[in-house]
Amino acid sequence: MEANYSLSPEPRLQQASQKNRKTVLRAVWRFKAFYLMLLPGVLYFIIFRYLPMYGVIIAFKNYTIMDGIMGSAWVNPWYKHFQEFYQSPYFGQLLSNTLLISCYKLIWGTLPPILLALLLNECRVRWLKSIVQTLTYMPHFLSWVIIFGILLTLFSQNGGLINRWIGELGGTSIPFLTSTDYFRSILVGSEVWQNLGWGAIIYLAAMASIDPTLYEAAKVDGASRLRMIWHITVPGIRSIMILMFILKLGHLLDAGFDQIYILYNIQVYPVADILDTWVYRTGLQQLNFSLASAVGLFKSIIGLTLVLGANRLAKKWGEGIW
Repeated sequence: MEANYSLSPEPRLQQASQKNRKTVLRAVWRFKAFYLMLLPGVLYFIIFRYLPMYGVIIAFKNYTIMDGIMGSAWVNPWYKHFQEFYQSPYFGQLLSNTLLISCYKLIWGTLPPILLALLLNECRVRWLKSIVQTLTYMPHFLSWVIIFGILLTLFSQNGGLINRWIGELGGTSIPFLTSTDYFRSILVGSEVWQNLGWGAIIYLAAMASIDPTLYEAAKVDGASRLRMIWHITVPGIRSIMILMFILKLGHLLDAGFDQIYILYNIQVYPVADILDTWVYRTGLQQLNFSLASAVGLFKSIIGLTLVLGANRLAKKWGEGIW
């Protein structure tokens, strides 16, 4: 009777592991060109996104530049800086301003790119479509410094184009850029204008992937253009709409530091001062790095919670990022 020389479980696992490793290496070598193109993006996230996470421990220390991160003493209790920010007289105003500005941008900035993409997708005059696309996505490449100059030319109380027209019509000039009544509208409007065309490109790319035979079948059935948009185009880009919403929700507490820091002034602090601008003044100008890091960590935790919650909700509709 022949003996059974079958391998024990451990050698089998080792052989399977080696086989899988070789398969992965062969696949990597086969698509090495794609991985090389992916490498700069991966390095960017490692260097500028993951490695800086090491500095999060500053939020739990009395950090000083001379002692460094590891040499600085731990705070007791560990939540001291979080408590300090929560008990600050600015906490309510900062949080409400951040949430309001972000929600306004989320609400008013979601629908216009979709509508523009739908209009461009239905446009059959190629030269007109190209001109509109170019004009609408060009502002995305302008810095906020340049946009501030444009806004100053249009809305300045002294010499602004809009106030000139108002004066010529017999009205009084309006301080658009220094009034708490108008400043948030200027912020949201300029943000929507800057990102309108860029957002439309994403939805146009999604529309290009819709099966054209669906439109042909709808034409045969006698469906109008509006019916085809509602029943074919909009459902075809639903996953991208949900994806963009989830990504924006993760940045709900950002509110746009670059834009606000360049546009705002002390007269509009009550409606424009947000978490990021306060962190800048506290962390860099007052050198209170520990408190600023605690606020930044607070923002990150809230953003992560919102992304996870939105993704879980999207899964119930059959969508989601992961």
